[in-house]
Amino acid sequence: MGETALSDAAETMEFDVLIVGGGPAGLAAAIRLKQLAPDISVCLIEKGSEVGAHILSGAVIEPRAINELLPDWRADGAPLTTPATTDRFLYLTETRAFRLPTPPSLHNHGNHIASLGDLCRWLATRAETLGVEIYPGFAGATLLLENDRLVGIRTGEMGVAPDGSHTANFQPGIELRATYTVLAEGCRGSLTKQLMPIFDLRRNTAPQTYAIGIKELWEIPAENARPGLIEHSIGWPLDSATYGGSFLYHFGKNLVSYGFVIGLDYRNPWISPFEEMQRAKTHPALRHHFAGGRRVAYGARALNEGGLQALPKLTFPGGALIGDAAGFLNVPKIKGTHAAMKSGMLVAEALAASLAAGRPAEPAGYDAAFRASWLHAELHEARNIRPGFARFGLFGGLIHAAIDTYVFRGRAPWTLNWRHSDHEALVPAAASAKPNYPKPDNVLTFDRLSSVFISNTNHEENQPAHLRLTDPARWQTVNLATYASPESRYCPAGVYEAVADGDGATRLQINAQNCVHCKTCDIKDPTQNIDWVPPEGGGGPNYPSGM
Repeated sequence: MGETALSDAAETMEFDVLIVGGGPAGLAAAIRLKQLAPDISVCLIEKGSEVGAHILSGAVIEPRAINELLPDWRADGAPLTTPATTDRFLYLTETRAFRLPTPPSLHNHGNHIASLGDLCRWLATRAETLGVEIYPGFAGATLLLENDRLVGIRTGEMGVAPDGSHTANFQPGIELRATYTVLAEGCRGSLTKQLMPIFDLRRNTAPQTYAIGIKELWEIPAENARPGLIEHSIGWPLDSATYGGSFLYHFGKNLVSYGFVIGLDYRNPWISPFEEMQRAKTHPALRHHFAGGRRVAYGARALNEGGLQALPKLTFPGGALIGDAAGFLNVPKIKGTHAAMKSGMLVAEALAASLAAGRPAEPAGYDAAFRASWLHAELHEARNIRPGFARFGLFGGLIHAAIDTYVFRGRAPWTLNWRHSDHEALVPAAASAKPNYPKPDNVLTFDRLSSVFISNTNHEENQPAHLRLTDPARWQTVNLATYASPESRYCPAGVYEAVADGDGATRLQINAQNCVHCKTCDIKDPTQNIDWVPPEGGGGPNYPSGM
């Protein structure tokens, strides 16, 4: 294993524990570490301009983990103020809606609908009060490896021109060294992707599989607001072979969080998740929620859907993986915040013990604690639901899920596994039917560019593109020739465009400044030719408090 050159770093900082990522997993780990060992030094970096900047509002939060971490959260003003009151589960045809029994996994009594960004901001204040050093606007760019061990990370350089030269504003990356480094980057983190093959963390696991979740935040008239209503749908506009559906939450002060999830194992390269999301809003069962309202924010992100059987090895020499960096989402629940926080707490307990017991190279106890926890039990019960839909389709998947849930209660004597990675799923464009997507009306439905505008996405223009083709020629021979440029449809931000040149040739134009950091291109590209790397720290979407 090679070692990373460190000599040109402008500054070096050293800590007992370094946490990369300011989401619920990283913040829970930081808080629990300082609760257990107040004297250890803990640093947390976040690539967004502030904690919560890259997290769009409207999530259903199961409070089990926060009850354990901060039992007095209600008295301390945690922004969990909209209790879930009503669950609805719909099957849609093109013109009708049928209410189905709500699956046990979607019973939300006792849960809360909230801005996850605001919850993370609140957790950050708790962490700082305990002495955690938090540095927003710093993206982890490079792994620091010495003697076959991770010894920290290096942040990205700033002030680099597109051609790689240094501008007058150049600042070298900062070397952040630690006894243990915890990667809490979220789904498909760039450092985590680098780390996996170095320590062979995916040996003997199923392939990870993903979905894209696209979300809008709406402000609606007060008379139409139903705080606490949670509604999920399956069926139209997707065909029975494509996994996905909508979610819709009323919360806060006249806010509706609406979104659409599509499994990235879909086969038809003509599918546009963004257009499916827009089309679903036109259904009579959904459109009334938006009447008289206005769209105020937009975002997208990839979601882990592999479940328990796709979890990698959680520890390695010098650190550990937590949250969505590992893949702890409970897919049938469509919830991951409580799981992310619990994983952060478990790793903190293992790290505190390791720091007090001679600082072994690989933190001890995390994997065993996970296997003994309620989190493992929960993911074990849910393990067969999503693979069942992948294997049997919508209706067969529903039947299988009912048997697994009501007959075996999540303890079936089998475990369904994933057969392939998402990028292997596409079939040639010539063998696939094109959906008929209507033009946006700019009242209920919209285009990509107006959507990106309300995400407040911004990247410093004078920097190298953070979306790169490993082999530019491969786009012509595979993506265009076989799949008719699927990245121009699966990207929810209009980053990729197949553009005709004056001589009749077609080239791929990459509008990296539009990127909302969902990572879908890094996952779904059929030959894994697109590589997402962090832009300058602070770049990307910016969702202010309250969104």
